[in-house]
This record gives sequence, C-alpha cells and structure tokens, in this order.
Amino acid sequence: MVDKFSRLAALKPARSAPQKRAELRAPDEADALSRLLGAGIARNHYGEHLAIRNWFATPEFCEPSPATLELLTRTAGTAASRKHAALKPVVSETLRDPEKWLFLDTETTGLAGGTGTYAFLVGLAWWNSGGLQVEQLFLRDFSEEHSLLDALAARVAERPVLVTFNGKTFDWPLLENRFTMTRAIRVPRLAAHLDLLHPARALWKLRLGSVRLMDLERHVLDAEHLGLHRHRDVASALIPQYYFDYLRGGVPDPLAGVVKHNQMDLRGLAALFGKMNSLLSEQSALEEHESLDLFGLSRFLERRGERERAHSACVKALDAGLPAEFRLRAKRQLASLAKRDAHWERAVALWQEMAGDSRDGVEACEQLAVYYERHAKDLDRALEFAQLAVMKLERQNWSSRDPVAHARRALRQRKLMCRISRLRHRITKSDSNATAPLLARAIAAHGRPR
Repeated sequence: MVDKFSRLAALKPARSAPQKRAELRAPDEADALSRLLGAGIARNHYGEHLAIRNWFATPEFCEPSPATLELLTRTAGTAASRKHAALKPVVSETLRDPEKWLFLDTETTGLAGGTGTYAFLVGLAWWNSGGLQVEQLFLRDFSEEHSLLDALAARVAERPVLVTFNGKTFDWPLLENRFTMTRAIRVPRLAAHLDLLHPARALWKLRLGSVRLMDLERHVLDAEHLGLHRHRDVASALIPQYYFDYLRGGVPDPLAGVVKHNQMDLRGLAALFGKMNSLLSEQSALEEHESLDLFGLSRFLERRGERERAHSACVKALDAGLPAEFRLRAKRQLASLAKRDAHWERAVALWQEMAGDSRDGVEACEQLAVYYERHAKDLDRALEFAQLAVMKLERQNWSSRDPVAHARRALRQRKLMCRISRLRHRITKSDSNATAPLLARAIAAHGRPR
C-alpha cells in the first residue's frame, strides 16, 4: 500500500524553482537554423531552445473597453438562463490591465492533439511601446521541450491573461498536457482566457461563411495597413511535415515560412481583438459597419442579454440594406425582443408585417393568435390568425424527406388545431353567456343544474 501511494506521489509535478527569464546569446557560425530564423539561443536550468524576438508597429495598441470585456467573458445562455443575463460578470482587475495580456498561438506536430503531439513552436505577443512585441520559442529537438516550457511558464506568470483563437479547445489544453507530462514544471495558472474564435464566428460568419484567421484578415481587418501579406504563406496542413522533415535531416528552409506564418497569426489575433473592441464597445459607431455584421452583432448581444443594444443593432442592420434572405430573420428577432420587453404595439406591428409574407408567416400568425387570446382578449381575432397559420402551413411546398422535420411539422399542425378548437369552444361559451346572462350567473354561482 505504501508503495502504491509513493507511485501516485511521483506523478505530481515537482515544486519547480521560480522561473527566471532565459539568457539569450547569439548563435554560432555553424548553427544554420538559428541564423536562418534570426533566432538567439535561450538557456535556462533545463537546457536550451531558440527564441526569435521582433517588435512590430502594427497592429497598434488598443485600450480594451469594459463593455467588450464583459461581453467576451459572459457566457451565452439558453432561454432559461437569459433571465439572469442582466447580472454582469465581475471582470477582474488583471483582465482590465492590457499589460497583463499574452497573445498565444502554437505550431504543432499534429492537428488532432493527443499525448504524442508536441508544440514545437510557441508564439507569444504582448503590447509594448504602442506596438506588438513578439517572441517565438522553438524546439530544435524534442529534448529541448522542458527548456521551452519553463520559458513559457515564466511569460505566463508575468502576463496571466491569455488571448487565443481556438486556444481553449486546442492550444492551451495541448500545452497543459505537455506541462503535466514533464512531471517537473507546474501548469501555469491563468487569470483569464479570452478565446476570440466563437465571438468571431457569431459576428462575421453570416457574411463570410468561413471565419479562419486569414479570411478575417482579408475581409474584416485592414491587412494592407497591418502589413500582413499571405500570398506566399505556408499551408497549416503542411507545417507538421516540414518540421518532421527537418528532424530527419532535411533542409530547414521551409521552417522560416512556418515562423513567418506564426508571426502573422499573432499579429492578426491582436488586430482582431482591436476590431472586436471597436464593434462591441458601447461607443461603437454602428453606421460604419456592414449590414450582415450588424445583424451578427445583434444576435451576439441578444444571446448575452443586452436586449436594448441588440434591438438597436438589428434596426441599423435593416436600415443598412440587409439582404432579402436575412430580413425576415431580423424582423423575427426584433419581434422577439419586443415581446420579451412587453412592447406589444411594436411586436404586433412586426408580426402583422411578417404574417403577409408569402414564403412563411406561420410563426407570425401563431404569435398574433397568442397575443389576441392572452393579452388583447379578442378571441375572434385570435381564431382568425390561428386559422390563417394552419392555412399557410398547409400551403407550404414541403419537399423535405427528413422524418424528424415531418414530425415537427405534424406536431405544429396538431397544436394549431388544438388552439382553434379551444378558441371556438371559448367563443361559443362567451356567446351563450351573452344571450343568457342570468343563467350564466346562476351557473357560475351554483353550478349547472342537473
């Protein structure tokens, strides 16, 4: 039993010494790879690795807006949890301080992750002197991993707010795994982690379809101003093979392109935050953005409980000339926002406009039936819209072979028929009460006579 506990204890990371910044020296004449990459030789108590350091004037530093940070740290909720969305998250002082931010991007020996995957290039960047300081840590051999991870831990200790693009899913879990497998270097503790992939997808997927970082650079960011030129960029799928070829004794020249690719990813990531900051800030000039981006912003804000800002962005999107295939969705969202805030006049006007849509209008008719039954207490109008909804549903050109879709359509039709039956019963009962009020009062007071 003692032996079992001793083996378990051996799996715990050793208490490592406080990380010190690695010493950097120039490469020797014989070190062709270091000279090719413009790297220095970094050394710490675990050994050596390469470090490539550059400073870029673009993207320029941007002060993060408190509203942006709250939105990026707030979890998008379901309909049930949105009731509490007004409770804003507490943004830590560390997160509010951009000097504590560390942009991170890795190049690895595989894109699927797993215990056999190494991060052979770890790119780091932080704001410095109004621009972006970039440091890239490179493994000449897997034996240098402890040295690289020790240097990475030191950087994270200085700047514990991580900013990544899909880093919560891939980069950071991979690095956590590598730290754990050393059994010597503790996993650095993060104060916060901002992953920009999912906000980018919410904001720009409607317009772009693909939200890869290079697509965002091309269509959302000012790549020319940033100096990001990817016409000779390395394809991500080829990067692991280039590194393995180098380890097997091949020419190192393709690795210079890999380092350049990683630099551009880091600069694009920093610029992407600046663009998000300008869009999510409460002082954002919405007129400067495209209609689909505004609609994406509206949906993003609505999911995070910012209903007033979501309404404003959606209206701006419609005013800016939202494409026809998205206009109905935008009006549906505006009506939903109005309904949730009990702005019935606005909601009814939108539902009545959508009810006349020849392509659908079923949902709008359903909502009007509910409104007139429960709020306006106009049962005849409620019945009229419920019947119109059934008529529109039956007229739809239904060509889907999906059995689930057919089951949903049938369920919707049954619910509408139940509503119609109930409304007819209530109307008949109301009419009988109106023609025989004394009998209705007696029944109400003493029950129906036997």
